[in-house]
Amino acid sequence: MGGVWLRGGSDRRPWFKGGAKGWGHPAGKCRQSRLLPCTPFTLIFLFRSPDHILPCSPGWLLRLAASFLLSIFPLLDLLPVALPPGAGPGPIGLEVLTGCVAAVAWISHSLALWVLAHSPHGHSRGPLALALVALLPAPALVLTVLWHCQRGTLLPPLRPGPVARLCLLILQLAALLAYALGWAAPGGPREPWAQEPLLPGDQEPEVAEDGESWLSRFSYAWLAPLLARGACGELRQPQDICRLPHRLHPTYLARVFQAHWQEGAQLWRALYGAFGQYYLALGLLKLVGTMLGFSGPLLLSLLVGFLEEGQEPLSQGLLYALGLAGGAVLGAVLQNQYGYEVRKVALQARGAVLNILYCKALQLGPSRPPVGEALNLLGTDSERLLNFAGSFHEAWGLPLQLAITLYLLYQQVGVAFVGGLILALLLVPVNKVIATRIMASNQEMLRHKDARVKLVTELLSGIRVIKFCRWEQALGARVEACRARELGRLRVIKYLDAACVYLWAALPVVISIVIFITYVLMGHLLTATKVFTALALVRMLILPLNNFPWVINGLLEAKVSLERIQRFLDLPNHNPEAYYSPDPPTEPSTILELHGALFSWDPVGTSQETFISHLEVKKGMLVGIVGKVGCGKSSLLAAITGELHRLRGHVAVWGLSKGFGLATQEPWIQFATIRDNILFGKTFNSQLYKEVLEACALNDDLSSLSCKGIGSGPEGNGEVPDPLGHLFHQILPAGDQTEVGEKGVTLSGGQRARIALARAVYQEKELYLLDDPLAAVDADVANHLLHSCILGVLSHTTRLLCTHRTEYLERADVVLLMEAGRLIRAGPPSEILPLVQAVPKAWAENGQESDSATAQSVQNQEKTKWGLEEEQSTSGRLLQEESKKEGAVALHVYQAYWKAVGRGLVLAILFSLLLMQATRNAADWWLSHWISQLKAENSSQEALASTSPASMGLFCPQLLLFSPGNLYTPVFPLPRAAPNGSSDLRFYLTVYATIAGVNSLCTFLRAVLFAAGTLQAAATLHRRLLHRVLMAPVTFFNATPTGRILNRFSSDVACVDDSLPFILNILLANAAGLLGLLAVLGSGLPWLLLLLPPLSIIYYKVQRHYRASSRELRRLGSLTLSPLYTHLADTLAGLPVLRAAGATYRFEEENQRLLELNQRCQFATSATMQWLDIRLQLMGAAVVSTIAGIALVQYQQGLANPGLVGLSLSYALSLTGLLSGLVSSFTQTEAMLVSVERLEEYSCDLPQEPQGQMLQLGTGWLTQGSVEFQDVVLVYRPGLPNALDGVTFRVQPGEKLGIVGRTGSGKSSLLLVLFRLLEPSSGRVLLDGVDTSQLELAQLRSQLAIIPQEPFLFSGTVRENLDPRGLHKDRALWQALEQCHLNEVITSMGGLDGELGEGGRSLSLGQRQLLCLARALLTDAKILCIDEATASVDQKTDQLLQQTICKNFANKTVLTIAHRLNTILNSDRVLVLQAGRVVELDSPAALHNQPHSLFQQLLQSSQQGVPSSLGGP
Repeated sequence: MGGVWLRGGSDRRPWFKGGAKGWGHPAGKCRQSRLLPCTPFTLIFLFRSPDHILPCSPGWLLRLAASFLLSIFPLLDLLPVALPPGAGPGPIGLEVLTGCVAAVAWISHSLALWVLAHSPHGHSRGPLALALVALLPAPALVLTVLWHCQRGTLLPPLRPGPVARLCLLILQLAALLAYALGWAAPGGPREPWAQEPLLPGDQEPEVAEDGESWLSRFSYAWLAPLLARGACGELRQPQDICRLPHRLHPTYLARVFQAHWQEGAQLWRALYGAFGQYYLALGLLKLVGTMLGFSGPLLLSLLVGFLEEGQEPLSQGLLYALGLAGGAVLGAVLQNQYGYEVRKVALQARGAVLNILYCKALQLGPSRPPVGEALNLLGTDSERLLNFAGSFHEAWGLPLQLAITLYLLYQQVGVAFVGGLILALLLVPVNKVIATRIMASNQEMLRHKDARVKLVTELLSGIRVIKFCRWEQALGARVEACRARELGRLRVIKYLDAACVYLWAALPVVISIVIFITYVLMGHLLTATKVFTALALVRMLILPLNNFPWVINGLLEAKVSLERIQRFLDLPNHNPEAYYSPDPPTEPSTILELHGALFSWDPVGTSQETFISHLEVKKGMLVGIVGKVGCGKSSLLAAITGELHRLRGHVAVWGLSKGFGLATQEPWIQFATIRDNILFGKTFNSQLYKEVLEACALNDDLSSLSCKGIGSGPEGNGEVPDPLGHLFHQILPAGDQTEVGEKGVTLSGGQRARIALARAVYQEKELYLLDDPLAAVDADVANHLLHSCILGVLSHTTRLLCTHRTEYLERADVVLLMEAGRLIRAGPPSEILPLVQAVPKAWAENGQESDSATAQSVQNQEKTKWGLEEEQSTSGRLLQEESKKEGAVALHVYQAYWKAVGRGLVLAILFSLLLMQATRNAADWWLSHWISQLKAENSSQEALASTSPASMGLFCPQLLLFSPGNLYTPVFPLPRAAPNGSSDLRFYLTVYATIAGVNSLCTFLRAVLFAAGTLQAAATLHRRLLHRVLMAPVTFFNATPTGRILNRFSSDVACVDDSLPFILNILLANAAGLLGLLAVLGSGLPWLLLLLPPLSIIYYKVQRHYRASSRELRRLGSLTLSPLYTHLADTLAGLPVLRAAGATYRFEEENQRLLELNQRCQFATSATMQWLDIRLQLMGAAVVSTIAGIALVQYQQGLANPGLVGLSLSYALSLTGLLSGLVSSFTQTEAMLVSVERLEEYSCDLPQEPQGQMLQLGTGWLTQGSVEFQDVVLVYRPGLPNALDGVTFRVQPGEKLGIVGRTGSGKSSLLLVLFRLLEPSSGRVLLDGVDTSQLELAQLRSQLAIIPQEPFLFSGTVRENLDPRGLHKDRALWQALEQCHLNEVITSMGGLDGELGEGGRSLSLGQRQLLCLARALLTDAKILCIDEATASVDQKTDQLLQQTICKNFANKTVLTIAHRLNTILNSDRVLVLQAGRVVELDSPAALHNQPHSLFQQLLQSSQQGVPSSLGGP
């Protein structure tokens, strides 16, 4: 009877998982006693003062009375034994011992019942297990009563002793019946406590394990609250799981690991120093457990010998049976504790490795791995590294097992074992070859996996451009090609694994044949003892032989992953101490000084170098940096922040410890609220916050409506109006608490730039590095940023400003001119700017003074670019919690995997599996039959003579207990020849070998078919996932972090590829093995079948209780892994900003918080597995001891056939492993199927873009290129203002239309509707008179082309980026590059086959925009859309590009969105938008001549430069 403490709230109540043991009477000379373990928990609990005593129901009273009587009857039964003449068949000492133990067991059971009856459990029936265990003695009592009837106890002459014992037996059966009735009586209504949640309110869950007693640790009683929450469906979030023990907490692990870690050290040495000694000590536990594993076969040998010889006293057999049970129990406990402690060490190592990986990511220098590779280190390699923990001890444990097994085998069959050994040893080199091939294929597979995850990462980051350009199919095909290469390697691994599985499954039969044939041919006679002990030992021999390749494979995989992680850890660090001069600049007034400094993006200087001969920046200066595209402006700022390699020279920064204010060219925005993005971990200061919003033009955009909430001011009524009114009310309904998408995807380019600038300003630094923050905003907002922010709030700081918009540098103190990575000139603006300006202010030369109206700032109602409104709820939550299924894995998930494998393959696998098991059982049965025949022929005819069953009446032994005569009824007559005849021997050996051959063939078929089926499933599930994700609308990507999607493509796909097939294979083998085992046991020991129903119920209840929590823990484990992925990807993307702001410590803390939640799930998962394992092992041990007891009873009756009993017992020894293996492999399979469930969730439930209909228009259906919007209305969500409000206009074929308007006027919304990335609420868009809503998306987008504002490039060659679909020849590609002035750059990179790096890192932002333009020049689309595509290009290059566009797209319709109005002055007409409406549409000249036109206001704002009224810095 085991106690499980349930701790919830203040009350502590026991859940008893065991019960008292009954006892049985002797059968023949045997005194069979059915004893259940007593529990000390009952007595402990009794002496606790209960808070309240509850009255108990009649059912409990009946059970109490029955158990009290059952505790007295064993003592009364001793009287007829002790009084002369004794009625006991056995020694009096044994009788007294069994009677006393039974009485103590029932007394402890009575006390347990009393405690439960007077607790809140008294209103229910209490634990089912308690009742089941109490009723277990019933079969033994019935058997003993029947035995008394057969012995004629009630027939004259009556003997008082036996009659008294029979009466007591009947009374015990009556008491057990009363007990059963008491349990069946319905309980009363539940008390209110039963309805309370197990974890009330905000109470933190208990700390796992710490402070628990040794008994609680061995039985895992401390897991009761967690499992109870799981059973009640209350494991909904990671916080519901018990907190980590102190030794597993990430902060503790980081501290312990850091004590042994230093930069450049070997990871394995540090791990050994931190956790190695304890891990090695666990080897002692493993050693003792391994030794105990041999007690089973040895005691089996002794027991079968005892049954066969029949010479030893009964007490010896009883000792052997007890030894079997005791060895099984002790071995189970030790192996369980070993597995648990090893898993804890593995989790310690995992926590330390994931922590050091993240710390390294924060310290990375310029040489950084792709994000996909880093994510694979986090997900795949760290897990594989942990396989070492289990494999290392097996690497010495398995050879030890092998040596001991061989010795024991030698003891049984002498030198005959050598034949089997030679066969086994011949397979060692085969296994080595297989392991080596698996390792090599593994390395290649990981490389292809890295490439695939990296490509998917890039694909997700550029999904909008991919949809614009209709590249889903082309890039999807690239991912599939990577996947095909990955699966190619996986296929090799799987078929090699199948070879291992084949050897593992076929070898026992083959080795057995070789050993027995050798033994017989040497002239020995086979006996039951030798055969079945040898069979058990051969099974033990096969385990080390066949597990060894897996162990070696695990070690090799861990080695590969260790090397990959070590390479990452060995990457050069960002080291400010070495990078910057330890001394501040020589002049006190100087804040920045570079002298003879040479920088490069790589440590050897093969990429473009940046050389600064001398640069000195005084405090408080505004320094402008100008130059052509790719000249090194951004590189100079990166060099100052330490993001480049300094090859030589001197860099000195004053106040370096304070960091920099950095606004990068590509704004880095976190998936967080607007306020969190701006504060960036700094304390909220209401006054400063308002100033920053005003300075960064967020206040002008948003303050037309005010709402409360920023904070309380010191004056007035204590309320400060919220400056984010208008936008936060209309566009961002939750104010500055509105969440923005990952990387700011839900914001326009201008919004992202200004929020990034606001973040830098709010940090209040001395030195600001601003990389073209004005490029993405219109002229009016750019003026505001310059005046209020750069020359306003930041006027007291030092600012370095890179920009192509040279008109904003006229107020700079110094302008630096860069060319080809060199600082070639520095001087005042009047001297430098004329060298780079190329666009004359033609229309400003009219001398027209701007009307006072033109100076007014028209309200910028900035709407989000990609449809934030559609995603936002009224609470402003964009990021929805990741969905998590609850309850059992649904049937459709199993069906989905079934279909993915293929119905035909599934049926073939199952059929071959059943054939394999049937032939294996047949081989063992044939041996048993052979031995029975040998014994029969050698025994006398008198011994064979038996009375017919009919003459024995109802209670004949053949009906009660199994007799050899009807164990197996052969389907064909079997010859009974003399055992020594050579023909007869040949016959038996031939049949045995034939059965074994068929078994080998079936095993091979099953292994190969299973490998093929799981490979098919892996390919199918990934293909469906990829297709569905690529077809999802952009709104899905806005609201979903990339890490969440990547988790599916990385961890979940890896699980389906590898972990799920592995555990599913074990499940199928266990299920088939159990079926075969039950068939043998049912035939050999039919009374054992009586135990099956209660045993099945107990197993079912235990596994159901476990599965309820196991599933949720697995789901929560996957759920908590996604934020770790996202956080790492986010960190790598924003590393320069993080370091500049000094936020690395805060991000490290956040990583530890996320890691702690994930470790909670991992720890709870492994602890619950061990909870299940110990229970299953102990139940298995009980079954083994029961079988041994039944065998002894049969022996006493003279009914035991040693061959059959030996067969049954050798199978029963594996019953423990099979039953626990079946339940644990089933629960693990279900947990692994959560990955299939998550893949299916995306494959089936993701929303899809509306596809329209495939009209029969032909490929070139768009012949003219006219565009017509008819009363188009676009509203993102009901209740919000229309983004497009009745837009109507027509563009003639070949017309060049410029689209202008203040930020948020609806310009980009036009393109979203045109490309159908968003569907209009009403109205139509016609292309050559065809309604776009009636077209298929591919049909529509194939006729449109776009040059996006944000250039999208993916890792690969220049050719692949220019022409993803491979439609053009090299000459056309070079021509396009030449027209975009990129031919020199591309030639220097290695031509069209030069690699661009992840996201096109090899090129500057401007060069990336030019490459996207070259891509558009190759298109044959009739309609081209240009979305501010040259914002990051210098003015001279821009002028040349405009000429290129005019020339190449002369006969095409061109729609150009522009912030820099000079790019559209040559358009045929200009469309002016305001608040989603068309307000002006005419030629540029006509609109310019209208005195108060909005176009004229915009034009004059852009050309007036910096107003003369602006103050200096």
